[in-house]
This record gives sequence, C-alpha cells and structure tokens, in this order.
Amino acid sequence: MQKPAHPSNEAARIALLRSLNILDTAPDERFDRLTRLAKRVFGVPIATVSLVDSDRQWFKSCIGLSVSETPRDISFCGHTILDDDLLVIEDALTDPRFFDDPLVTGDLKVRFYAGCPLTLHQGLRIGALCIVDTEPRTLAAAERDVLRDLGRIAERELEMLLLAATDDLTGLSNRRGFEALGLHLLKLSKRARSHASMLYFDLSGFKQINDVYGHTEGDYAIVSFANILRACMRETDVLARLGGDEFVALLVDAEEGVEAEIIERVRQTVDRHNRERQRGYDLNFSVGYAPFDARKETSIAELIEIADHAMYVNKRAARDARALERKRADHEVLEDVQ
Repeated sequence: MQKPAHPSNEAARIALLRSLNILDTAPDERFDRLTRLAKRVFGVPIATVSLVDSDRQWFKSCIGLSVSETPRDISFCGHTILDDDLLVIEDALTDPRFFDDPLVTGDLKVRFYAGCPLTLHQGLRIGALCIVDTEPRTLAAAERDVLRDLGRIAERELEMLLLAATDDLTGLSNRRGFEALGLHLLKLSKRARSHASMLYFDLSGFKQINDVYGHTEGDYAIVSFANILRACMRETDVLARLGGDEFVALLVDAEEGVEAEIIERVRQTVDRHNRERQRGYDLNFSVGYAPFDARKETSIAELIEIADHAMYVNKRAARDARALERKRADHEVLEDVQ
C-alpha cells in the first residue's frame, strides 16, 4: 500500500478546510442530493463527498457506507487531491498503490474508484467527489465529464461557505476569513516550531486616486495591487484585504529572510505595472513586518497590530526622507539663483 503524499501547500489547505467550519457537521441536503445523483447516474453502490483532513478523510455526504470517516493513510481521496483532474482506478487489485489497502482487502472490497478533486480558494484542493464500486469497471469519456460536472457543483456549494469570508472586490480573504485561516496556520507553526511572520501592506495615495480619477479607477487600483500581491506570494502564504487600501499576508513555513525577498518581488512587480499600464498615476505602497514567536501566545489580531505599526513607522520615515530631499533640492535651487 502506498500512503498518499501531502501537497506542498498542505498547511494552507488544512487551514482553509477548517475555516469552513464544515468538519463533523450534520448531513446537508445540498451534498446528499449530489451523492444520490452520482450513485444513480453511475450505477454504483457508494458515492461520497470526502474532505481530506490532516489525518483522516471525513465524509460530508456518504451514500452506501456506514462509517463517517477513515484514516487518511488508506484513503483513495488522499491521492486524488494531489492532482487537478480525476483519479480513476479501474481495478484496485491491479494497482500497486492500492492492491493491499485495507479498503480493498477488507470487508468493503473496493475495486473501482473515481474521484474528482474539489478545488477552492487559491487552488487549494480540500477533498473529492467520489464514486466507488465493488467490481472492476471502466469510465467512458462522457462519464468522466459528468463526474467533473458534479464535482464543480460540489465546489460551488463549498464556495458558498467561503462567501462570508471573502472580499467581494478582490476575491481575497476578508478580515474574518483571514483570522480564521490564520488561527489554524499559527497553531500548525507553533506545533511544528516553524518560522512564520506577518506582512502589512498599505496602498499609498489611494484616497487621491479616488478623488482625482473616481471610484471605478480606485477599484481598478485595488484589484491591480491585489493581483500583484497574489502573484508575488508563495502558494503556502495566506493573503487578505482587511478593507480599503490595507492588505496583509501571513507567511508560514518560511526560511528566515523570505520576507525581504517577497517585498522586493512586490516592488519590482509594482514598478513593472507602473511602466506598462500608465493611467496618470503610479501604484505605491508601504509595508510593515511582524515576526511570529512560537514561544508566545500571540494572536492574529496582535500580529496585525504589530505589523500595522511597523508599516506606519516605515511610511512616516519614507515621507520624512522625501520631504528632506525636497528641502535639499529647493536649497540647491536657491543657491543657484543667488
């Protein structure tokens, strides 16, 4: 038996899953309807909506099974979330990954499995819509399309749970979603004694963009900056818009000094954006940094406050430096005139 590997974005994936507050909840007709439909359409005895937690797969909906969860190490869905497309096992007894799996050799006698990964925010795959049979079988191309379609419906139902935690304009997490995600990530970092930190970004001059160019252009500036931040972060980082022109990023499982690399990457990308998309103004930002000390009980709100203060100090220092430079330039002009 081959145990499923963990995705590279495992920490962020688990944090997102748990932030949905769906694990160990009561049956839900929205998902039960899907598994009933899958069972009938494919003529299989078992259909599930399976969510892959850190050490188990838990069934939000399960038709044909009497259990609510199984260990992740023996799960087929643990393998499904490692890829973007369907995982189809026509005969588990002939597959080296599963031929001696307890789900195959035990009372369940799984032979056929097909799972569609369920992908949500920032490409994180949190589970799968699955069909299972106790007899080997194939899955035609048209049937694969149907399974994908059912998977997309399951994703939309899960996405509804995310709406209350998502910023409408940018698609990033909002403060509520960020705090829920961040809470789980900090717990994981504390347990693993890994490095974590907070970056706090402020889009400088945003009020002037709104006042001079209008709110539509202001929205464009916000979305542009959000996309820049999204492109510059690692897939394990959690990014959010707190409101207005304020953004935060929680960096987890990172090497010391990665913050400076990310900030420089953001600066370069902003500069390139300003050169390529001249709209009468430039995007500019200030940023602050707050390290997470696993030895202390530091909350997400406290990290945000520390990083916000650091951002303000940096912003004021930059403003003072510009004012001093203008004063020097004016003095040089005055000396030339004299």
